[in-house]
Amino acid sequence: MKTIAIVSQKGGAGKTTLALHIATAAEAAGLPSVIIDLDPQASAAGWGDSRQGEAPVVVALPYSRLSHGLQAATDGGAELVVIDTAPHSDSVAIAAIKAADLVLIPCRAGILDLRAIATTAELVSNAKKQAFVILNAVPPRATQLLSDAQAAVAQHGMDVAPAGLQQRAAFGHALTVGQTAPEYEPGGKAAEEVDQLLQWLRAALPL
Repeated sequence: MKTIAIVSQKGGAGKTTLALHIATAAEAAGLPSVIIDLDPQASAAGWGDSRQGEAPVVVALPYSRLSHGLQAATDGGAELVVIDTAPHSDSVAIAAIKAADLVLIPCRAGILDLRAIATTAELVSNAKKQAFVILNAVPPRATQLLSDAQAAVAQHGMDVAPAGLQQRAAFGHALTVGQTAPEYEPGGKAAEEVDQLLQWLRAALPL
């Protein structure tokens, strides 16, 4: 079983959107997946409730019970666990990072957002874990913005993942009705981006 932690100390970075899309895409690709929601707001768990039993399994836990949740996922035959975390909480972030095989740091491609990853980058560095920044909600045709983001991320000793998510309405519409973008709009641009992200992750872990 592999574990991915989605971590960002900044709110509004898109952690839950990323976690839900990765786990659901993996499940659709034949990889039994579990989302562990460590955020007290339990947004991922609420989304899971709206799916009326459809995979992936979503479990809300306090971070102190993370090891128990991971063991239950292993016992249940999960091949991938995605940990969704809360912003502004070092204790939750550290627990998730320590448990992870790979850490993903979602970040909007604006300079203020990119500067805000410093705290998260330090936590990852202290834990000596492999991590990538995932650019999220990228405006279309933002070539220069992407170059600037790569340079900013490199200052923290990390790389920007080659797959990211653009600013597309399908992501928001899908989550509102308990779906993900590939389920809401099969064959759409958002679905293509999610597929590319999953293919990259399968090679990076590997899965």
